[in-house]
Amino acid sequence: MSAPGSALVERALTIAARRAPDAGAVALVREVSEAVVRWANSTMTTNGQTVERRLSVIMLVPLEGGTGAGVATVPAPTALAAGPEGDAVLEEAVAGAVQAARRAGPARDAAPLPAPEDGAGAGSSGTAAWDDGAGETSMAVFARLAEELGASFRPDEASFGFAEHHVTTSWLGTSAGVRRRWVEPGGSVELNLKDPATGTSVWGGEGALDVADVDVAALVERLRDRLPWGRRRIALPAGRYETLLPPSAVSDLMIYLAWSMGGRPAQEGRSAFSRAGGTRVGERLGPLPLTLAGDPAAPGFPDLAYTPVLATTYSGDEVSVFDNGATTGRVEWVREGTVATLAYPRAAAAEYDAPFAAPTDNLVLTGGEDATLEEMVASTERGLLLTCLWYIREVDPTTLLLTGLTRDGVYLVENGEIAGEVNNFRFNESPLDLLRRVTEAGTTERTLPREWKDWFTRAAMPPLRVPDYHMTSVSPGR
Repeated sequence: MSAPGSALVERALTIAARRAPDAGAVALVREVSEAVVRWANSTMTTNGQTVERRLSVIMLVPLEGGTGAGVATVPAPTALAAGPEGDAVLEEAVAGAVQAARRAGPARDAAPLPAPEDGAGAGSSGTAAWDDGAGETSMAVFARLAEELGASFRPDEASFGFAEHHVTTSWLGTSAGVRRRWVEPGGSVELNLKDPATGTSVWGGEGALDVADVDVAALVERLRDRLPWGRRRIALPAGRYETLLPPSAVSDLMIYLAWSMGGRPAQEGRSAFSRAGGTRVGERLGPLPLTLAGDPAAPGFPDLAYTPVLATTYSGDEVSVFDNGATTGRVEWVREGTVATLAYPRAAAAEYDAPFAAPTDNLVLTGGEDATLEEMVASTERGLLLTCLWYIREVDPTTLLLTGLTRDGVYLVENGEIAGEVNNFRFNESPLDLLRRVTEAGTTERTLPREWKDWFTRAAMPPLRVPDYHMTSVSPGR
């Protein structure tokens, strides 16, 4: 059995206290156990299981004129044992972090490390025993997937996809006395079906705490029902179209919106949330009472819950290494259609007299009607139905204008029915502006982002109707 990460944290903090007794210190060990499987052309291709453990040491060093922050991250094999060899690795990490802090100079986000809260002091994690080992996954989680996927393969279509499951265990310790350990599982299954006769491709995906809970057979059938839509091809020019965005596409846009809600950029006039004399907090965006929130407790969506503690190895406009160990809670970025909160580290919050708010690890958009995507299609006279978005990039941070591509199925809806598949488009849209123009929102449901899946999977979104989604050019991709 491998040594728990808590031992590495305690040894790193001991060495940090000895080498720099006047400095603050943070030690974070993360161990990721991951299993993956991939298939192409209806054939299993690769699979495997890995375990990776890394140690990050953050030193907060007093300097002339303030406090500097430095970070050093090193591999920390589970076999790293106490003794001269192991201590040499930790000594090097601490020394590297101290040197980095001195080179960086005084940090404008400097603040005292948070004191322990909610029983999260020495010897306690608030969620699990501090000295427990790491959580694990294995290839066994794919037993149901492999059986249902194999049974779904057909000679007249090609199946492509990827499934992954991971269990991340974190141990966080600080010189202020915080000791937290938490285990967070997660996974996803995404699948493409392609019709060789028409060339049409359809995509679907699901996120889950345990991929064994994903009904792959049902996912395949939902995608298979869409393949006939590609038998009729319709060419459409670029332009503005009434468009139905499914939850996956909505999540990719709202995630980028949430990532862009830094308070300091807004205060300094360099973001879409800036306005003359301040920020857009309090500004009404549109007529629908939509609320975009992140919440560790994830009411209504328990599989989106996460541990309410901040742990970061970098500082930026939205987050600070000085805030490691802070307890986090629910943040409503948009409340009933009004900009409600921006992200402020504690130092920036004090500077601008704003509440401390850290980026959230889940995102839920609510406030729509009790309507499914299918019901919204049925009530559409003429418009486009998207499947998902791809290759999203920022064009202008001051308006939050994004560009990207549609992918794996864009369909023309006429008189409440799918008339056929149309060409893909490049689009230019701002998610902030979309919230101003949305005319209908449906039922919020758990969804898997397509573009940001590698970084953010805890999302629940409704389908949205946008009356004039801007398709700027035709894309040749399928």
